[in-house]
Amino acid sequence: MVSEMRTPRGMRDFAPEEKLVRNELIGKLVQVFEHYGFVPIDTPLLERWEVLSAKYSGGDEILKETFSLTDQGGRELGLRYDLTVPLARFVAGNPMMKMPFKRYQLGSVYRDGPIKLGRYREFWQCDVDIVGSYSMLADAECILLANRVFASLGLDVEIHVNNRKLLNSLLIKAGVKDERAADFLLSVDKLKKIGLDGVREELISKDYNVKAIETVLHLLTKQLSAKELLTEMENILGKDNEGIVELNELFSHISSENVIFSPSLARGLSYYTGTVFEVFIKDGSFTSSLSAGGRYDNMVGNFAGSGKEIPAVGISFGLEPIIEVLRLKSMLVPKKTTTKLMLIPMKGFETDATHLAEELRASVNVEVDLMGRSVGKSSEYAKSLGIPFSIVIGENEVNKQLYDVKNMETGEKTTVKKQDLASFFSS
Repeated sequence: MVSEMRTPRGMRDFAPEEKLVRNELIGKLVQVFEHYGFVPIDTPLLERWEVLSAKYSGGDEILKETFSLTDQGGRELGLRYDLTVPLARFVAGNPMMKMPFKRYQLGSVYRDGPIKLGRYREFWQCDVDIVGSYSMLADAECILLANRVFASLGLDVEIHVNNRKLLNSLLIKAGVKDERAADFLLSVDKLKKIGLDGVREELISKDYNVKAIETVLHLLTKQLSAKELLTEMENILGKDNEGIVELNELFSHISSENVIFSPSLARGLSYYTGTVFEVFIKDGSFTSSLSAGGRYDNMVGNFAGSGKEIPAVGISFGLEPIIEVLRLKSMLVPKKTTTKLMLIPMKGFETDATHLAEELRASVNVEVDLMGRSVGKSSEYAKSLGIPFSIVIGENEVNKQLYDVKNMETGEKTTVKKQDLASFFSS
């Protein structure tokens, strides 16, 4: 029977103490998003399969991890694997939208992939995207927003930045054919995960030219500073290379020292067309990225079927890995409830307690004992949840309209008039 109560593999229930932490983190993210002028939208968990599998969506690498199903009408559907493809569909379906469109969205996404610390099959993404602007100011805004998010969480991070146009130019220079570039970059993107030798072996197994492999890997793994690496790329590709021009402009808008050029960063998804970025905890105590994104100038226009390019850039924050890092660093404050005041009615005064609770709930989160327990048992319950205050409601309190507010941690009591209770808790 116990085994029947388990969740599907890679998916989880969240008890109140976990959900409260998640809600608090979501609230901090939304606050930053709105400070930057982003507005919310929502899209369905289910998308039509032709949307998720379109050639201009995520590509085969992510499609093989996509949950698919058929409805009773025989229509093929899939669970969304990110929030970017639904955004592109949404914008394409609203052609009269004012640009730039700056949206944020938070919600569950699903991938039938491997499970490890901080990686699950159902997980939350928290995305911001700017649609309609080619300017590197938009890319810079996403990176600056990420910096502010992690600063607000007290996390010291590095933001690695690259450009797919630069990478594609390097591959062409090394002799990798354009139609095989995307698959090459899928392997390059695994450098952090499987190392240089692992990537080399994977590329050889894919039958790429050995000289091309060594040329590209040598350039991408040189032990130079970010500035020296960018200069090296300029020497090879020329200062007028579009990827280099965009990177130089991008860095001119950002003064943060923790934003660095990382030439091996590729981002596996096939829809990226320009800037790409990933955020990592600086001390290396957690190896997975906490946030990632980039520019995808083709997807929205392809969905619209207009043949017209509609520029877009965005960044996604992974709720799960961020929570794991905060937990590893003992930076999470556990809570079991948001209740601040427990009202404990004596027998016969349940109605008075209910009426008082309703009066106070505009000022403070109030719970009334519903179990008919003794004062001692109700107090134990309040303490076990970390409720900071309690009031016993009996004949004296109701008749005199005076209430003893008990601090559950210290045991100290403060006598407060009924008409002053709201202001007492507001302060």
